[in-house]
Formats: sequence, structure tokens, C-alpha cells
Amino acid sequence: MAILELDGVSKKFGALTVAEQISFAVCEGEALGIIGPNGAGKSTLFNLITGNIAADSGSIRFLGSDVTRTPPMARCLSGMGRTFQIPQPFEKLTVFENLLVAGAFGSRRREAEVSDRCAEILVDTGLIDKANVLAGGLSLLQRKRLELARALATEPKLLLLDEIAGGLTEGECRSLVATIRAIHARGVAVIWIEHVLHALNSVVERLLVLHFGRVIGIGKPQDIMASRDVREIYLGIEI
Repeated sequence: MAILELDGVSKKFGALTVAEQISFAVCEGEALGIIGPNGAGKSTLFNLITGNIAADSGSIRFLGSDVTRTPPMARCLSGMGRTFQIPQPFEKLTVFENLLVAGAFGSRRREAEVSDRCAEILVDTGLIDKANVLAGGLSLLQRKRLELARALATEPKLLLLDEIAGGLTEGECRSLVATIRAIHARGVAVIWIEHVLHALNSVVERLLVLHFGRVIGIGKPQDIMASRDVREIYLGIEI
């Protein structure tokens, strides 16, 4: 069963087309990777899915309901969580307080009702020893983990990851990938934008390729990476 369906989604900013007739579906529990060169429209696609920007045409369905005109908060409450490419913590709150805010507002429950789950997420994401540290003092890896933890605190059925491995060392990347694998293994559907291909391909079942706002391929990672168009456009290999 599809958890997310896009049908002919398009978006322009003036004369610039940033999404052109995008159509695809993600099944419950699936992990889909999204790749494409800089400026391909990947983050714009996430903003369309989450409602941060409105589509000009086409439709978006989540859990069987049309959410094309639904505001971001309502999409979050229905089970759609995301991270941002540049972590955006509340720097003057502690790590645990950041999770409490996300958990409470993302479920419309009281902080006392979500505190135990937030503590579990800190363990799962390797942040339990930083629980009482101000978020503004975290390293890049810790900020990435906090970004992931805050998204998980909203109890998502679909988790959107925007270049969460970017800027990390090889060891940090392996550690973060192991965490994402564990989340996916629990049945959470994942859509992951990433330039670190070995990390991405170790988790996802399918890859979608964007180029100038258009889908130019979707399929198994090995098939997509062997595609002539992908090798020319994304990898810069002239065929």
C-alpha cells in the first residue's frame, strides 16, 4: 500500500520551473533515495511534500488522503516528519528540551506524556549523554543526530531526510547510517536525499533521479547507477 503518492506535481518561481510533472509513490515501510546534481530541485520536492511551499498543480496524497493544500503542521500531525539539510535546533534549549518541544507539538500531547519516548529516542540516536547540553554547543554530527531525533519525536510514519550525512567523516557517516537502518527496520518509510551514494545505497531499495525539476529515472539502485542518462547528468561521465 502506498503511504505517499505524487501525481503530476509542478511548481514554478516566476519563469523558473523547479518541479515539472513529478509523479511517484512510496510504499509503507519502503526506503527511497533521491539523487541529482545541485539545483535539481531535491529540497524543493521535500518542501512540496511537507507543505512548506504549495504546488501550482498536481496532487499529493498521504496515507490515502489528499494533502495538496494541507498546511505543514497538519501533515506533521498526520505522521510526516523531516530533517533539514542545515540543522535548525533551538540552540538555547538543551538537547532533551529540543525533543520535548518536537514531541509535544508534533503530537499535541503534554510534555509529561512524551518525555519517556523522547528519552528512548536519545538512546536510539546516541545522544543520551548530551541530554542536558545546550544544543548550540553540539558538534556537526551531534547536530545531525539531534535533527534526526527531533523528527523521530514527532512519531513519523514517513521520515524525510535531507542530506543528513553531508559533511561527516567516514566513521561518523557509518554510525549515522546504522541508526537510519535501525529506524527503517522498525517499519518507518524513508525518503532520503543524499550525495553520499554509498551511504544512501546501503539503506534504500529504490533510487529516484531529479534533473532540473524532472524525474529522469526511478528504479533499483544498481539499475539507476548503470543508466546512461544518470552517468552523464549526475556523475559527469561523458558517454
